[in-house]
Amino acid sequence: MFLPLWMALSSSISFHSWNTSMKSSCPERPMNQSRIPTETKLREEIPKVTRPVKSPTEKELRIREILEKLNQQIPPRPFTHLNTTTSAKESRATILNPRGKYCKGDQLDILIEARDYLRNKKEYGGDFLRARMSSPALKAGASGKVTDFNNGTYLVSFTLFWEGQVALSILLIHPSEGVSALWRARNQGYDRIAFKGKFVNGTSQVLAECGLTLNSSNELCKYLYSGGEEVFYCMKPQHMPCEALTHVCTKQQAVSFLTDKEKVLFQKSNIGVEIMKNPKYISVSQCNKSEENRTEKCQIGTEIPTPSGYTFRGRWITAQCKQSLLNSSQINDCLKGKLIYLLGDSTLRQWINYFPKVAKTLKPFDLHGTGLYKKHVLLDADRHTLVEWKKHSHPFITVQLYSVIDDGYIPQEIDRLPGDKDTVIVITLGQHFRPFPMELFIRRVISIQKAIERLFLRGPDTKVIIKAENIREMYLDTEKFGDFHGYIQYLTMKDIFKDLHVGIIDAWDMTIACGSNILHPSDEVIGNQIVMFLSYIC
Repeated sequence: MFLPLWMALSSSISFHSWNTSMKSSCPERPMNQSRIPTETKLREEIPKVTRPVKSPTEKELRIREILEKLNQQIPPRPFTHLNTTTSAKESRATILNPRGKYCKGDQLDILIEARDYLRNKKEYGGDFLRARMSSPALKAGASGKVTDFNNGTYLVSFTLFWEGQVALSILLIHPSEGVSALWRARNQGYDRIAFKGKFVNGTSQVLAECGLTLNSSNELCKYLYSGGEEVFYCMKPQHMPCEALTHVCTKQQAVSFLTDKEKVLFQKSNIGVEIMKNPKYISVSQCNKSEENRTEKCQIGTEIPTPSGYTFRGRWITAQCKQSLLNSSQINDCLKGKLIYLLGDSTLRQWINYFPKVAKTLKPFDLHGTGLYKKHVLLDADRHTLVEWKKHSHPFITVQLYSVIDDGYIPQEIDRLPGDKDTVIVITLGQHFRPFPMELFIRRVISIQKAIERLFLRGPDTKVIIKAENIREMYLDTEKFGDFHGYIQYLTMKDIFKDLHVGIIDAWDMTIACGSNILHPSDEVIGNQIVMFLSYIC
């Protein structure tokens, strides 16, 4: 984790029947009747005409500015051999001002001196580190704050939130040379994920190639959203109108923009290697210190510190405010009359599955959709409570066909809501954006920011909560889905939303604290997120 970077930015499932013989998963190739046209003609909507050069919009300028800052913070780091990259084994971790006794509430600082495999001191920063303290017997954990001095040294700061034996861990997730390679590779193209669209006209079904970009001279269907800022393309099938697109699925491609030398950095043995060697544990005492009582209730707009909290006996405790711990009756009273819209990916869909455990009067309402990625609705008609989850639109990565009939980008969905004091919107995005150039994510988040600003004009009392993306499996396809991409998105999102009156559920920090290295966290983690959500709205 690079603090200066933040500062500079100031499942395989069965599918229900379609009443057709078509398979539900994304096919290897189009069916016989889906012959893509080979003639080189373009749709009338995309004529070849010379247009005057337009001046960049305010959004384009802001996207450029953010990308330039990121490029400055993640400069190219070419290397000739693995031996000249950062080595966790040879790097040194030293506790500053070591003491025989540590007290609850103290800060523990550790200086990291990065060295390469030849034991030479590194002269530049940029290593991707993850710091965590934990006490498994107490089901306790917290992240550490990492400060990069850009000279090969780092300061890791832990707040000693609880007493007992505490394990210390500082992982080298990727060396700076690997970070640089991932950043360069990410921004080189859209080819890692392939999209296919299903077109339906009566009893005829056709599959066609689709994508966020399509380099083809064939006739294209061009789907414009948000005033043309969001575009999705499909090859136009013969004898089918563009409006016949009903479903989309995706498939990962064997495409890499990393060199063979760079790929060595992302072998399992080189990812997430421990730097902290001795001591691996410290003992923390109460030291007659009085318990810190946070009196300020958690509320939307509260600034989130780093770390934003810790887990203790499995419960998330915020560092900056007092959470509301409500019983079932109080939760039902709070949710009475509320319209709650969950917009995002499957990590937010997990909330739909968990909500009935805390509000038992909420019951699923069947909208006759199919599959995991349909719109999910919970209703309590007596209390006039609605909870609805809807996936964010492209890019959405899954081999399962999903409907695009009522698809909407998050900014569109926000613009459809009038907003009032009983309307709550929760937003998350990030995991499905990791395999694509960073510009796509920045553009979408800025569009969401602008939509929230418009919402606050017509419904200033509407509550908006941003759930950050969470960490996931460490040894997955790092180039496509690694946590480095997620971390950059996490910092960027925090920066773009920093001046908005929104609540933040810091799922990134929460899942590090819990040691939850999985895309879909456990019910315990989801429950803690919903407790934080209720603290904001009740």
